[in-house]
Amino acid sequence: MTGGSGAKRFYKAVSIVQEDGGHVVLLDGRAVKSPAKGTLLLPTVALAEAVAGEWDAQTDKIDANTMPMMSFAATTIDRVTPNRAHVIAEIAAFGRSDLLCYRAETPETLVERQVQAWGEMLSWAEEQLGVQLLVTEGLMPVEQPATAVARLKGHVEAHSDWELAPLHTVTTISGSLVIGLAVTRGHLDAGGAFEIGELDETFQSELWGLDREAEDRRRLRRAELEAAERFLTLARA
Repeated sequence: MTGGSGAKRFYKAVSIVQEDGGHVVLLDGRAVKSPAKGTLLLPTVALAEAVAGEWDAQTDKIDANTMPMMSFAATTIDRVTPNRAHVIAEIAAFGRSDLLCYRAETPETLVERQVQAWGEMLSWAEEQLGVQLLVTEGLMPVEQPATAVARLKGHVEAHSDWELAPLHTVTTISGSLVIGLAVTRGHLDAGGAFEIGELDETFQSELWGLDREAEDRRRLRRAELEAAERFLTLARA
């Protein structure tokens, strides 16, 4: 990110121009670059306005932590586009060990919650994605059908670079490719993805409570999911 986190704000005016079929954010007339000095050509005016708004909201010092749309855009330009095949493979790999397929054996209350919430998601995957995944109890790995794994990868490949970045975030945070695809397809919002992906930890917190560090980590994960959903929406606007 131009300037970097903690750098002094070096510009006064923020603007947007249309260029090469996309939109570019300007700082005092100079185009914003990615950390790798890539051209930040944004696909929609909505996303450009959001990124510009983040730059404009900076005060004396630039805080990258307050610029999630810029961060996702830079990740797309610097990491996803030049490494698209690798990113697809990394996301698709979650289909072999999807969180939703690994159920607790006890206690009964947790088992029931998983059967209901995770079972509904796997039913959605079968109906909407044409994928039937195998379920097991405990942590012993279960080998998923090759056809299911291949079909899941095909669904990942169908996303644009701008969609792959948030899909990667949602899938990684939740531990579930099914949840990630449910978000990109509009079946789940960020709140729903958090609730289903965090089902086990939520159950444990109800029993034993959470310390401050654990609560902070949960808030951060939810914020990242919300940012991913917003970026996805803006990149498609």
